Amino acid sequence: MAPPAQSHRSPSPSQPSGKGEVSDLKTQLRLLAGSRAPGTDDTKRELFKKVISYMTIGIDVSSVFSEMVMCSATSDIVLKKMCYLYVGNYAKHNPDLALLTINFLQRDCKDEDPMIRGLALRSLCLLGVANLVEYLVGPLGNGLKDGNSYVRMVAAVGVLKLYHLSASTCLDADFPPLLKQLMLKDKDSQVVANCLTSLQEIWSLEASTSEEAARERETLLSKPIVYYFLNRMKEFSEWAQCIILELVSKYAPMDTEEIFDIMNLLEDRLHHANGAVVLAIIKVFLHMTLSMTDVHQQVYERIKAPLLTLVSSGSPEQSYAVLSHLHLLVMRAPYIFSSDYKHFYCQYNEPFYVKKLKLEMLTAVANESNTYEIVTELCEYVANVDISMARESIRAVGKIALQQYDVNAIVDRLLQFLEMEKEHVTAETLVLVKDLLRKYPQWSHDCIAVVGNISSKNVQEPKAKAALIWMLGEYAQDMQDSPYILEGLVENWDEEDSTEVRLHLLTAVMKCFLRRAPETQKALGDALAAGVADFHQDVRDRALLYYRLLKYDVSVAKRIVNPPKQAVSVFADTQSSEMKDRIFDEFNSLSVVYQKPSYMFTDKEHRGPFAFSEELGNLSIGTEPSDAAVAAQRVEANDNDLLLGTSEKEEGHGYRSNGSAYSAPSYNASTTAGASQGHFDLVSIDQPSTVHPPASFAIDDLLGLGMPAAPSSAPPTLLLNAKASIDANAFQQKWRQQSISLSQETSIDPRGVAGMMNPQALPQHMQGHSINCIASGGQAPKFKFFFFAQKEDGSSAYLVECIINSSSCRVQLKIKADDQATSQAFSELFQSALAKFGSA
Repeated sequence: MAPPAQSHRSPSPSQPSGKGEVSDLKTQLRLLAGSRAPGTDDTKRELFKKVISYMTIGIDVSSVFSEMVMCSATSDIVLKKMCYLYVGNYAKHNPDLALLTINFLQRDCKDEDPMIRGLALRSLCLLGVANLVEYLVGPLGNGLKDGNSYVRMVAAVGVLKLYHLSASTCLDADFPPLLKQLMLKDKDSQVVANCLTSLQEIWSLEASTSEEAARERETLLSKPIVYYFLNRMKEFSEWAQCIILELVSKYAPMDTEEIFDIMNLLEDRLHHANGAVVLAIIKVFLHMTLSMTDVHQQVYERIKAPLLTLVSSGSPEQSYAVLSHLHLLVMRAPYIFSSDYKHFYCQYNEPFYVKKLKLEMLTAVANESNTYEIVTELCEYVANVDISMARESIRAVGKIALQQYDVNAIVDRLLQFLEMEKEHVTAETLVLVKDLLRKYPQWSHDCIAVVGNISSKNVQEPKAKAALIWMLGEYAQDMQDSPYILEGLVENWDEEDSTEVRLHLLTAVMKCFLRRAPETQKALGDALAAGVADFHQDVRDRALLYYRLLKYDVSVAKRIVNPPKQAVSVFADTQSSEMKDRIFDEFNSLSVVYQKPSYMFTDKEHRGPFAFSEELGNLSIGTEPSDAAVAAQRVEANDNDLLLGTSEKEEGHGYRSNGSAYSAPSYNASTTAGASQGHFDLVSIDQPSTVHPPASFAIDDLLGLGMPAAPSSAPPTLLLNAKASIDANAFQQKWRQQSISLSQETSIDPRGVAGMMNPQALPQHMQGHSINCIASGGQAPKFKFFFFAQKEDGSSAYLVECIINSSSCRVQLKIKADDQATSQAFSELFQSALAKFGSA
């Protein structure tokens, strides 16, 4: 029987038809090299297209490098472009290949065709090989003096690339003075703009070490040069205009007359179709008139129309960028834009990020005259099928209410939201009602009447549930079922994952008890017992605080927990005025879009926790911790993540005594209701008695956990070599080769987690126990460490992967050992050392 016929299909230019495809290309290119037969260039084009397509999808075609270079001897501009693209891709990563390209690129830099000269010069500068910089000096010098503007334009940028490769070579060749001369005398505007860009960067980088460079940088801001650029403004392209306007914004005019001259010269640019140019002009106007209050306000009026036009035209991305700048201006002068609030109404086809920013704008421009119209529009958005949009709309209504504009009508609208019986609407509204009651307590009767009809079982979001619980505690005397609702929530303590809800529940039960003691007595006993046994440090501390307050004096507890409260007048702003001013100084940049100063997303120390690579890579090891072994970058994490957060309970976990004289109630998670029976006297409101504690208390007596004291374990018998060391590559190889001897999970003291804010703290601590850190990294809540230790007699080495979860204070250990029989002993020693971290 004959084999089935194989299907034949033409090879795709993006997929090789077999392993020998690249070899076939190499052979065909070699045959065409030097050929001048008719149709050769067309054949070369097809072959070049295949090579480029293979390279694009990641196939290694570096083996045809020589043939590609040989075939580049042609006047076909398309072939030249493809060849330069190929050469630039492989030469930058392979200096040996780059050397092969120097001759033909230098030859092309002298070609009769200016386009080829420019492309060759650009490709030569893109090689990026420091050892070949001497080959750039000659072509760049000739390029700056070339008769064609395109070549000069490429050469001007090439000087900057040379500077980044070798600053000394660039400066020794006197390229900056040549650029300055070209900038002031060249007739082509793009050449001038490229020279300015290169000079600004070079002199800015050199200014810190060279006084001459600092002086030259200042000359760019001199009146003759600034006016030279301003008089040629219309000749430049849009992006070149942005570069020049950024320079002009840093210029300090001599007097007000000069300011008006510059503004009159640039005013027609406000109607430019390019949003970047308009924003650059606005930055110039705003910065120049900062010291002129009346004129500065007139500038706001003048720029309002161009900005609103840009918002309504163009792509959503442009609208968002312009809206971000408009939002910054609105925050500085909301009264100027208050009459134009309808421009910020949301369109149905706008993306959510634009709608969200428009809602912030509506909130900012709201005042007595337009509040009703704005809130009416926002209420329409609440019923939107887009849940995120509905949430943001409710928040916007709440923010306007907190600004004291037509509060009566807004509160009525918010209470109507609660009747919509939509989970996300109810959740957001509850959070806002809580804030409104803090500022307007006189509305408590109307709000509580509606909130009291909401079942706590229908509220699942932590923030909303916390707000509802707060109202149950704060207005316990007005809500008849408050103690019983709280009691039901306490009974479901173990099912509640949110720490915020547990904290609010403790406080609410305490407040309710201080007002309606008989009805809340059982709930408080259960809550305190559950809180003391909680795995979260903050919850546990608050429960102990309330317990000790009640034990000491109920009247004191009432003054502390439930004192007379004053209405909140102003809620804290998310950004300080200093931060806003700094963002304003960086107008027309990403700082405005990100709503944070540039240093917060460019400086390394503000980029977040140090990153950790799964591969050890080039790491060093020794008896002393080094910068390579321990990342020195500061870890940014809030205290809740490091100290208080946790995701799973630590059963039977003990805590150190804090010297308190009081004992705490015990708690059995499986029988919450019965726990209060043994602590009925805990919540008694009889006359407080003075407590005389004994000299010391064991930790279990203090917490009342009812656990027997753990028997003291004998110190580990395994001894380690304090001077053990290993080569990084040897460690990595050893880790890959060996199997896991032991895998365990343990816990770490929360104080130890807090100590990890210093990345070197844990490695230094473990080194004191003869356990050396090989690598460290990660980001909150997970940090990873690799440790190495060696038995004192050198018979066995131990490799440890230690993953610490700062939220749950849990540690995962993977231990690999030469002698697996001693793995358990080493694990005990390692955990003993880890347990001491942070306790000292």
